[in-house]
Amino acid sequence: MKIYTKTGDKGQTGLIGARADKDAPRVEAYGTIDEVNSFIGKAMTELDAEKYADLLADLEAIQNELFDCGGDLADVRKEPNYKMTEQPVEVLESRIDDLMEEPPLLERFILPGGSPAAATLHIARTITRRAERQTVTLKKSGEEFPQVVQRYLNRLSDYLFAAARVVNSRAGVPDNEYIRSAKVFKNGGRAKKQD
Repeated sequence: MKIYTKTGDKGQTGLIGARADKDAPRVEAYGTIDEVNSFIGKAMTELDAEKYADLLADLEAIQNELFDCGGDLADVRKEPNYKMTEQPVEVLESRIDDLMEEPPLLERFILPGGSPAAATLHIARTITRRAERQTVTLKKSGEEFPQVVQRYLNRLSDYLFAAARVVNSRAGVPDNEYIRSAKVFKNGGRAKKQD
C-alpha cells in the first residue's frame, strides 16, 4: 500500500469537502492538534503501566478525542458530521479536579520539567495552548467549526498541567518553582490553574 499521493506537491491538502493551502489557519490548527497527539503518545511510552494506569487510560481517550477535534476542524461540508460533544469536556473537568487533589499544594508558578514523562506532558500542554490560540484565530476569520473544540483544548491544557504534576508527585520528583514568582495560588492551586 502506498501512503503518498503526490496531490499535496503544490502546497495544498485535502479537507473533508474541499482543498486548502497547507498553511491555511484551519490546517495549521488541526496540524497542531496532531502535534499535541504525538507528544501525548510519547508521554505514554514514558509512564509505568501499573503506577499510572489511570493516566494512561485518560491519555488514550484523549488521543481519540484529539482525532475527533482534528476531523471536525477538517470538515468543511455544508452539512458536516461533527464528532465532538460537551461530554469529553466535562470528563476533563472532573479529572482535573481529582488530579489536583493529589500533588502537594501549589503556591507559585512552576517550571516545566521534572521526570521525563512530566516534561513531555508539559510540552504537550504548551502545544495545546498554541492549538487553542489557532482556533481563536480561525473563529475571528469567520470560519465555521464546532466551538466545543476550542473549549476542549482549553480544558486539555489544564488537564495536562495537572497530569504532569501528578506524574512528578508519584515519581517522587518535586516540581521546580519559578524562583521569582510571587505566591499566586491562594488556595494551593486546588481550583486555580497555571495560565
